[in-house]
Amino acid sequence: MRKFIYKNWKKVSLILAVVFMITGCENNFENGGFDVNSPSNVTSFKINGVAGQIDQKTGKINITMPYGSDITAVKPEIILEQGATSNLDVTLPANFANPVKFRVTNGNLYKDYTVTTIVLSPIKSFTINGVAATVNDGNKTITMTLPEGANLTALQPVIELTEGVSISPASGTKIDFTKAVTFVITSKGKSVNYTANVGVPVTGLVVAFLGTAATRAEITNMDEVTAANWFFSTFSGAKYISFSSIENGTDLTDVDVIWWHFDSAANLPAIAYKPAVTTALKNFRASGGNLLLTSFASQYVDALGIVPSGKGPNNVFGDFPPNGFVDGNSWGMSFVGNENHPIFEGLITYESGKANLLQSGTFRLNHTAWWFLPEWGGYVNGEGWRNQTGGTNLASEAWDNNLDGRVTIAEFPNTGTNKNVIVISMGAYDWYNETNSSGVPSQVNEFITNIKLLTQNSINYLAKN
Repeated sequence: MRKFIYKNWKKVSLILAVVFMITGCENNFENGGFDVNSPSNVTSFKINGVAGQIDQKTGKINITMPYGSDITAVKPEIILEQGATSNLDVTLPANFANPVKFRVTNGNLYKDYTVTTIVLSPIKSFTINGVAATVNDGNKTITMTLPEGANLTALQPVIELTEGVSISPASGTKIDFTKAVTFVITSKGKSVNYTANVGVPVTGLVVAFLGTAATRAEITNMDEVTAANWFFSTFSGAKYISFSSIENGTDLTDVDVIWWHFDSAANLPAIAYKPAVTTALKNFRASGGNLLLTSFASQYVDALGIVPSGKGPNNVFGDFPPNGFVDGNSWGMSFVGNENHPIFEGLITYESGKANLLQSGTFRLNHTAWWFLPEWGGYVNGEGWRNQTGGTNLASEAWDNNLDGRVTIAEFPNTGTNKNVIVISMGAYDWYNETNSSGVPSQVNEFITNIKLLTQNSINYLAKN
């Protein structure tokens, strides 16, 4: 009997050992694969004497520099655990304007770090009548939209500044904002100009949110729900229109802009292709109406004859819950060469003509319906696409300075002055970030302001043209 118990105890010990090993692996995975007390740790990281905040669990190092700091060519100061080495050459200046990644090695152990550096804006906040402006330090612009009917002739901005910074005109000064206003910002004897543009929505603008649901309250897709909620809170003349109501002959003559944001499926719904619907929307556009088509709705340009037959988006894809993923990179777009186009006005950029829309670490489904130019469709490049589709490509992926890779934002037609269709078709245009497959909520997308402003600018632009 004792011998039997002894054998089974050995088996139990082996099972427990395996359980402990698995548990240890699971805990290590949950910690992002990092050993918090690793001999390959960075114990201190500084730029120009400013210490970074080090998260040993994620490998992220965040540094906030004073306003006016030049971080494009600096030598960092790093202290490592004893015996560790790094592949970051601290004897050479590095550009910290973009995230810098490096690896620390100690024996057969290693750890990857990412340094993210931000320089404080000279303007902490700029508000008028409680409405906050968007301050773009890259373009040196201050942009805001006040409620419809606001009097722009004598407004008093409330401006909060970073320490050591002065501004003229000063906070509280009565200013006429019917035209652009120049603010002079001074720090340590150096001055720069910021241009402030304050606007109001187009007076009497009637805009409609188009959907497959019978009523706005019946929309179920969370991306569409979130977009609709913002739309109705932003435009006083907003209304909801269903496809079934268009099929049944609803009057569209009083509508200036129709926005269809379709995120529910890669294939457009059958009702969108019904002759009564396509005819009504074609007549709407022919009579001076405007269309904003976003996400999978970008494909509708083909059915409505906005592009020649077969020349709609040729690269359509994306995940659907419970699938999806979290990316460690932020996603954005390049509109190099179109920086002065009204739809990009006021966007927060990370360099001229480039803006992020989806923050690293957010959950994403990557709903995309764009044109892939280099290899598919016979377009070859942006010029070929413009010639064959009759549109103007306004933006591409962030790396594409010549707008020859993907068409992510476009307007139609490219002749005359009446541009009455805009499409926004990239996966970074994501209004709602779902929970992951384990039910963990996504972090807040800090670039959602760019998505909102891009959409608002597009609607206002269409209404004016």
